[in-house]
Amino acid sequence: MMTTMEYHNPVLLKETVDGLDIKPDGVYVDVTFGGGGHSREIMSRLGPNGKLFAFDQDEDAQANVIQDDRFTLIPENFRFLKRYLRFYGIKEVDGVLGDFGVSSHQFDVAERGFSTRFDAGLDMRMNQKSAVSAYNVVNEYEEQQLKKMFFEYGELKNAGALANTIVNARRDNSIKSTEQLKQVLSRFLPAHKSNKILAQIYQAIRIEVNQEIDVLKEFLEQTLEVLKPGGRLSVISYHSLEDRLVKRFIRNGMFEGEPERDMFGNFEVPLKAVGKLIVPTEEEIEVNNRARSAKLRIAEKL
Repeated sequence: MMTTMEYHNPVLLKETVDGLDIKPDGVYVDVTFGGGGHSREIMSRLGPNGKLFAFDQDEDAQANVIQDDRFTLIPENFRFLKRYLRFYGIKEVDGVLGDFGVSSHQFDVAERGFSTRFDAGLDMRMNQKSAVSAYNVVNEYEEQQLKKMFFEYGELKNAGALANTIVNARRDNSIKSTEQLKQVLSRFLPAHKSNKILAQIYQAIRIEVNQEIDVLKEFLEQTLEVLKPGGRLSVISYHSLEDRLVKRFIRNGMFEGEPERDMFGNFEVPLKAVGKLIVPTEEEIEVNNRARSAKLRIAEKL
């Protein structure tokens, strides 16, 4: 049987759960259950009347369910946070935790297509029932759509050339595997930095397949509705696109523009940052290399 640590080594485990300031009889949500590492840590701090709801759309995560009457696993995307909490009769919660990005398990199972290390079919779906896979994106998107995706989500300066090369290559035959995609784009992958560029290409496709930026925005907006005053939001991001959104939302309560000012000229914002940005120690990165880009931000609802 696969252990939690084999499925996913939770990043910043203590710091993330400490950030929730757990009340033993409180109600909490872990929107990225995965291997259940963060959830188990939350459960260890809850009393007999506490409750934890967890979300995970990945069928593989079901194997890690916690057998405890205080725990409920909701097999859905966390963009439906408010809807499913309402379904279970929960209007307000004391804290919400999110550990975004791809789990170790998803990276390590070759056929899921998330990792640059393996040759696999173009998939990258976090929800295996989703209709749109990486294959659809690579083979069916218009050139302009691909260019926008690589530029915005991969932060690649040569996004136009990448998109054009894919469109020209697929005219003859569909691009079906990660290895074929690498071959098509080989001229953009110099040996000394091929891994970095490939990671950016994969990231762009993965974000598009799973609508990760839209999902994150919808989720953050809903936290304002479900958190009690004094409730905590504790979230880990792994790339600058996500972290910028989280930082801006905590500061302004919105993703663009500035919040309104009150009659004294002060900004009216729904959240306040708790402490400073937290990143993993060198010791944690040594044990778990995937922690290296993690950024933890904690906020409290005013």
